[in-house]
Amino acid sequence: MKGTGVLRANADFRRYWLSTSLSTLGSQLSLLAFPLLVLSIGGSAAQAGVVATCSLVTRTVLRLPAGHLADRLDRRLIMVGCDLVRLVALASIPLVAGLGQLGQAQLLLVAVVEGAASALFAPAATIAVRDVVPERDLTEALSRSQAAVASTSLIGPFLGGWLFTVDPILPFAVDAGSYAVSALLLLRIATRPAPETAGAERDNRLTAGLRWLTRQRALLAAMFFAAGINVVSAAAQTTMVVSLRQSGAGGTAIGAVMACAGIGALLGAAVAARLIKAIPASRLFLLIGTVWALGLAVFSTTSDPWTIGPVLVVVVFFSPPAGIVVSRAVLVLAPRDLLGRVSTATGLMMAGLASLGPVLAGLFVDSLGSSTTWLALAGTAAVVTVLSAVPLLRETSLDTDTGTDTKADTETKADTDDGDAPAGLVPAPGKKTGGT
Repeated sequence: MKGTGVLRANADFRRYWLSTSLSTLGSQLSLLAFPLLVLSIGGSAAQAGVVATCSLVTRTVLRLPAGHLADRLDRRLIMVGCDLVRLVALASIPLVAGLGQLGQAQLLLVAVVEGAASALFAPAATIAVRDVVPERDLTEALSRSQAAVASTSLIGPFLGGWLFTVDPILPFAVDAGSYAVSALLLLRIATRPAPETAGAERDNRLTAGLRWLTRQRALLAAMFFAAGINVVSAAAQTTMVVSLRQSGAGGTAIGAVMACAGIGALLGAAVAARLIKAIPASRLFLLIGTVWALGLAVFSTTSDPWTIGPVLVVVVFFSPPAGIVVSRAVLVLAPRDLLGRVSTATGLMMAGLASLGPVLAGLFVDSLGSSTTWLALAGTAAVVTVLSAVPLLRETSLDTDTGTDTKADTETKADTDDGDAPAGLVPAPGKKTGGT
C-alpha cells in the first residue's frame, strides 16, 4: 500500500519516526504528571503553574539560538545529546524520590532543563527529516509525523494519569526510558547530508532565518493563515471549556468533547497527504478557513456536547494539512545553511501569538458572553482566511511537485534496508551546515 511506503522502505526515516514518537509520548506522560506531583508533595496550585510556565518560557527564549546551533552542528548528535540530557534529568526524579529527598526546587530545575533540551532538540529534529527523506516523499513523511503527534497527544495524558495513579513516580521513569530508546534509535541513523560546498558564503547571524522569511511572499501568507488559526484555536479551547461549564456540563463530558479535537487531528493527519496532493495550497487554505469559520459559528448556537463533539472533529480534521504545507515549504525552499533558523523563526511566528488566545478568550467570555465570543472567533477565522488566500491564489510555490527529485534528493536519499548508508552519500564532517 502506497500510504505506508515511506515507513516501510526508508529505514532511517523509520528510526527517526520511532525516536521522535517515543520522545513525544514520554513528554505527554509527564505533562500531566508534573503538576500532579507538585501538588502531591505539598505544593500549591501556583507552584504547579510556575513549573509549567518556567518550562514554556525556557523553550520560547531558546527558540532562535537553538535554530542557530542546528545550522552549525551535527543535528543527529544534537538530538542524541538532548535525549541523554532529558534522560538524566527525568531519571533524577525517581532516584531522589527513592532517597526521600524530592522537593519543589528539583522539580522546577528538571522542568527548566527538560525545556531547554526540548528547545534544542526541536529544530534539529525538524531538519533531520529533510536529511533522511527525499523531496518526493516529504509530504507523506510529514503526514506520518503529524499523525504520530496527534496520537501521542490523544493517549499520552490519559496514559500519564493512569500511570500516576499506579505510582506518582512511574510516569517520569517511563519518560526517562523513552529518551533512552530514542537516543539509541537516533544513533543508528546512517544517512548524512552532503558536505558544505567549498568556498560557499554563509550568513551566521542569529536573525538570518527571519530575514530570509521576510522575502518569501507565499510562505509569509501561509504562515499568517496558520498563525491566525492557531490564535483562534487556542482561544477556542478556553472558550469551549468555559462555555460548556457554564451550561452545566460535567468534567467527563467536557473531557470527551476536548478529546474529539484529538480524534479530528488524528484522522486529518491520516489523509493529509491525499488532500495536499489533490487540492492546491491556496484552495486548501480557503477550505480549512471556511470550515473553521462555519464550525465556530455553529458553536455559538448550542451548548449540547453531542452536537459540539462531532462538529469539533470535522473542524480539526482539516487543520493538519495546513501545518504540513508550511513545514514542507520550509524544508524545500529554505537554503540548507539556514534551515534551523528558518524553522525556529517559522515556529516562533506561528505559535507566538497563540499564547494570547486563552487570555483574550477569557476576557471576551466575561464581558460579552460565550455566544458572542464564538461569533467573534468565527469572524476572525474568516478574515484571516480571506487576507491570506488572496495572495496565495497568485502563487503556486507551496504546491507539491511529485514529478521528479531534485539533486538534493539524490544526495540525501535514505537507505532502503537496515544496512549501511547507500552509495552516493558522503559521511558527515565534524560540523553540519544544513538545517530544517
